[in-house]
Amino acid sequence: MCGICGKLNFDRDASVNPALISTMLDTIHHRGPDDEGLYLESQVGLGHRRLSIIDLDSGHQPLSNEDGTVWIVFNGEIYNYRELRTYLLAKGHVFRTQSDTEVIVHLYEELGPQCVEKLRGMFAFAVWDQKARTLFLARDRIGIKPLYYCLTEHSLVFASEIKAILADPSIRREIAPEIVDRFLTFLYVPGEETLLKGIRKLAPGHYLLVRDGRPELRQYWDLEFSKPERSPSLKDAESQLLSLLAETTELHMIADVPVGILLSGGVDSTAVLGFASERTSKEISTFTVGFSDPGVVDERPYARLASKAYGSRYYEMTITAKDFADFLPRYVWHMEEPVCEPPAVAMYYVSKMARKYVKVLLSGEGGDEAFAGYSNYRNIVWLERFKSMSRPLSKATAWGLSAADSWLDLPRVTKYVPLMMARFPDYYYSRTSNPYRYSGNGLGSLYCNDFAISIDREYSIEPVRRLFSHVKKQSILDQMLYIDTKTWLPDDLLVKADKMTMANSLELRVPLLDHKVLEFAASLPSSYKLKGFSTKHILKEALSKRVPSQILERKKAGFPVPYESWLRNDLKDTTRSILLDQKTKERGYFQRSAIEKLLESNRDHGTYSKEIFSLVTLELCHRCFLDGDRGASN
Repeated sequence: MCGICGKLNFDRDASVNPALISTMLDTIHHRGPDDEGLYLESQVGLGHRRLSIIDLDSGHQPLSNEDGTVWIVFNGEIYNYRELRTYLLAKGHVFRTQSDTEVIVHLYEELGPQCVEKLRGMFAFAVWDQKARTLFLARDRIGIKPLYYCLTEHSLVFASEIKAILADPSIRREIAPEIVDRFLTFLYVPGEETLLKGIRKLAPGHYLLVRDGRPELRQYWDLEFSKPERSPSLKDAESQLLSLLAETTELHMIADVPVGILLSGGVDSTAVLGFASERTSKEISTFTVGFSDPGVVDERPYARLASKAYGSRYYEMTITAKDFADFLPRYVWHMEEPVCEPPAVAMYYVSKMARKYVKVLLSGEGGDEAFAGYSNYRNIVWLERFKSMSRPLSKATAWGLSAADSWLDLPRVTKYVPLMMARFPDYYYSRTSNPYRYSGNGLGSLYCNDFAISIDREYSIEPVRRLFSHVKKQSILDQMLYIDTKTWLPDDLLVKADKMTMANSLELRVPLLDHKVLEFAASLPSSYKLKGFSTKHILKEALSKRVPSQILERKKAGFPVPYESWLRNDLKDTTRSILLDQKTKERGYFQRSAIEKLLESNRDHGTYSKEIFSLVTLELCHRCFLDGDRGASN
C-alpha cells in the first residue's frame, strides 16, 4: 500500500521539475512513510511513497525492467503475484526483487495493457514505456484503490489523492456547480467527475493510455450477471462459496508484517476472522469501535463474542462527540471528495488504534453488495411485487404495506406510497438519501433561484442512469446490486475505507471484494440471495456452522454512529456557525432562511441529520480545496 503521483508533459522538450514531484509526494506522506522515490526522464516524472508490506528490503519504487525502459509506480497488492512470477520466469524474464510490483513490470512487457486482465488484487499504478513514449494508468476492477488525474492542453497530472494534483500550480482550483447538485442528490459523488473541475477519477475496471497528448480510455472488466443454463443446487453453491472464501482470505493474508481484522460484530467480518484464524498459527489481533450514547446499538458485545469464538487478541475503543467534532476538518482533508459518511470518523479512530499493533487490516466490506445484505434490496423487491399485483395503487395495497412494516422492517408506509406510484429505477437513483429528493422536494428547495436555474437534474443522475441501461434486462435485484457495486461501493464505502486507514499509514484489505467472489455471486439466482424476507441467504446458510448464531441471526445494524444526536446537541453551535456563516452564503448555493428552517426542523425532530452533515461537509470541502485553508489538515 502506497501513494503514487506523477506528471507527463506533452511537449517532449518540456522537462518535469523534480521539486514539483517532491512537493506532490509531501502531501501524501501519510500513505507511505517508510520510503520515497522519484524517476525523472525529460517530459515525465513519477513519484512514490512506500508503506512496506511485502519484500521489505528490496521493494523500492519507482522500479524498472532489466534495461530501464519500462518504469512503474504502484499502489496496492497483487495476490496472485507468485503464480504470475513463475509464469514470467518461464518466459525468460529476470527479477531483481521478490515484490509484486516487479511482476507488473514484466507482465506489461509481455502483454502490454492487457496485463491488467491477469492481475488479482487491488491496485492503482502508472507505467512509463520509454520506447513507446506512452503513459499507462490502470485501476483495479472494483475501485478499491483510488486514482485521480487531470488532463489539460499541455499535460497529464495524476495521483492517489486529489491534494497531490493540486500541489501543481498549473492546476486551477474551480468548483463544478453541477457536481454540487449531484452530491446533494446522492450524498456522495457517483461517476468519474469530482467536485473540482477537470480532476477526474479513473473508473474502476478501466485503464488510460496517453501517447503524444492523446488519451485513450478503455474498460477492461465489468460485472456480468449472466446465469449458467443450469445453476448449481443451493448446497453445491454453498460448498463452492466456502472454498472461494477460504481461498481469497488466505491470499489476502500474504504479508511480511503483522495482519489484523477490523471487527464489526457482523456476519461478514466474523467470517473473515474465522477463515483467517484457520490459516495462521499466529494470534490474530482484532479491533472494534463503539459508542456509549443511549439509544445507539453497541456492536462491541458481538465483536467480543466473535473474538472469543476464534481466540483473537481483542482491542476496543469508544469515541465521543468531542472526538467527532475535533476530527471534522481533517475528515474533509483526508476524504477530499464530499461524502456523507459519519462512520468514516469512527474508522479513522479505530485505524489509529490498530496502527499501534499491525500494519495490515482485513475487513468484511463488500458482503452486502455481493450477496444482497441490505434490507433495502428486500424492501424494493417486495415493493415491486406489490406494484405488479396492484395497479393502480389501491387502499388495500397501502394497507398491506402498512401491515408489513413490522415484519418487513420498512420505514412507515407514508414514505413508500409515493414510490408505489413511481417507476423503477427512477426512485432508486437517490436511494441512499431521501426518496423524495429525486422529485426535487429535498435539498433542492434550499437552492438560491439563480443556482437552481443553472442545475440540470438529468445531468445530476446521468452516471447512474447510464449504468442502469447496461442491466435493464436483468432482474430488479441484479440491477440494484450492479448499480451499488459500480457507484455506492467505490465512490462512498471504499473511498472512506482507503482514505481513513491510509490517514494512519495502515493498509486495508477486503477479501469479500475479490473479483472472483463478486463474479461467483453475480452468477447465482436471485432466490439464493433473497429468500422470502431473509437477506444474504446463501452466505448465512454457508456460514451457519462457522459463525455464532447470536451474530448470524441478529438484526443488521450497519455501523451505527450517534451523529444525529451529536448534531442536535453537542455540535449544534458548530454546525450553525458553519452553515450560516457569511462565507457559506457567498457561495451562492443556498437561501439562508431555508438553511435556518432546516436546522430548526432537525433540532426539533431530528429528521435532517444526513442533509446537515452533508452541507457541513460540502462547505468544509470548499474551504479546504477551493480557498486553500490548510488549517483543515492540522
